[in-house]
Amino acid sequence: MQPNQPVIERTTGRTVEINKVLKNTYLLLSATFIFSAIMATISTLMYMPPMTYLICIGIAFLMIWFVLPKTANSSSGLITVFAITGLMGFAIGPLLNAYLALSNGSQIIGTALGGTGIIFFALSGYALMTKKDFSFMGGFLLVGLMIAIVASLANIFLQISGLSLAISAVIILIMSGFILYDTSQMIHRPESANYILMTVSLFLSMFNIFINLLHLLGFANDD
Repeated sequence: MQPNQPVIERTTGRTVEINKVLKNTYLLLSATFIFSAIMATISTLMYMPPMTYLICIGIAFLMIWFVLPKTANSSSGLITVFAITGLMGFAIGPLLNAYLALSNGSQIIGTALGGTGIIFFALSGYALMTKKDFSFMGGFLLVGLMIAIVASLANIFLQISGLSLAISAVIILIMSGFILYDTSQMIHRPESANYILMTVSLFLSMFNIFINLLHLLGFANDD
């Protein structure tokens, strides 16, 4: 039995490490969503102008690119995460007001929010239960995301409604893939899965799914 002892210890240690990363990530993700929802509510009640979206999203992404990598391994990373998610929550206030002005706007928002939750829990649950390694999807997802971004920029000038809907559907699929990918990373590579970075990545995926579901549902309701 002695030769098996190191194997047992390594397995136990790895399980503890996986559980720690998952616990920290999901706890922080829950807290950031609550904070983001509060900021979105404040923005909605203040009737912020449409430009708020571009400004807040722009600042949030600058923080993701330049601040987050430098603070991810320190306690200040938590402040950075809440700043990023708070800005993104505040950004969608004008968008939510636009939908709330519609006769069935609150229903559209509720459906988009519920759909986002279902997608997240279904995909995360699938990855956790099956423990499949989805790391092979990384390259495909990045290429797909770049194509979607280029198509979105092009459609600013083209203004093709059908293309806009297709882009929204593709982005939802890509972000769903990222949820599988990130969850898989926490299970199979916990030693390199920083829970602060994982939280931001999962938040971004859910944020984009919610925004694009709003777009699709709004079109489906002729709004």
